[in-house]
Amino acid sequence: MFFPLKDENPSDGKPMVTISLIVVNSAIFIGCLALGDSGYTAIIYQFGMIPAQLTLYTPFTSMFLHGGFGHIIGNLWFLWIFGDNIESACGRKKFILFYILSGLFAGFLHFLLYPTSTIPTIGASGAIAGVLGAYLILYPKAKVLTLIWFFIITTTRIPAVWFLGFWFVMQLFYGGIGVISEVSTGIAYWAHIGGFLAGAGLILILRNNKPKNAII
Repeated sequence: MFFPLKDENPSDGKPMVTISLIVVNSAIFIGCLALGDSGYTAIIYQFGMIPAQLTLYTPFTSMFLHGGFGHIIGNLWFLWIFGDNIESACGRKKFILFYILSGLFAGFLHFLLYPTSTIPTIGASGAIAGVLGAYLILYPKAKVLTLIWFFIITTTRIPAVWFLGFWFVMQLFYGGIGVISEVSTGIAYWAHIGGFLAGAGLILILRNNKPKNAII
């Protein structure tokens, strides 16, 4: 198992959109908790994306809902580490567009594969996967300080191309198992894959001419 602690890739200025997304997601999560279990469940079923009952707004609103502390902390930690550089690469206005489009494409791919599912899909992971895809394209050589636990616990510096490449391969692996076995794991791996691919493509369109430290 591995988990990113920080990247060694400074960005220009304060990542205000990234910070704002973290604050908004956290505030919505706390607000949902305050409603109690029944209220929280009602919100998820009303604003989560249910493929079999798709509405125009749920692919968007579902991006701001989370299923628990582990879900939101993991998502927002990845956003904090990798989001600042992509925001700097795009500029604030285009980064908002990039984030939303990545999340919508993630939801679209999940819908295509599971159109009859009645399970609500929630979370920012599709949009954040877009950030990871963009980071891999622009900063593959950037080092990521990574916590690794496998028999022993250690930290090491890994090039982003290896860290994010392995992450993507794992999404393909588990997503493929889900499709072949037709058994849901409760994690929308294909939304992660869709967001990652969308982000890798969108960054080539929405980035500034050549962001600082980027290879292209």
